[in-house]
Amino acid sequence: MAGATIIRMIVDKYNLTEKQALRDFYESATGASLSDDETGLYGQSPLYILGLYIEEKERRRNLTADIL
Repeated sequence: MAGATIIRMIVDKYNLTEKQALRDFYESATGASLSDDETGLYGQSPLYILGLYIEEKERRRNLTADIL
């Protein structure tokens, strides 16, 4: 399943526990989109979805830095 692969890649990239990675991913817009059949994201590769998640995470971090 793509979801398990994505979570494993997040764990490896960010050195998180599986529980942290699951929470972070499924609370993200990317995770919500993966769960929504209408987006078609479920048909994309885990690496592509991970890329979207990383971009989203970077945008959030940049917005937070701009506010501070």
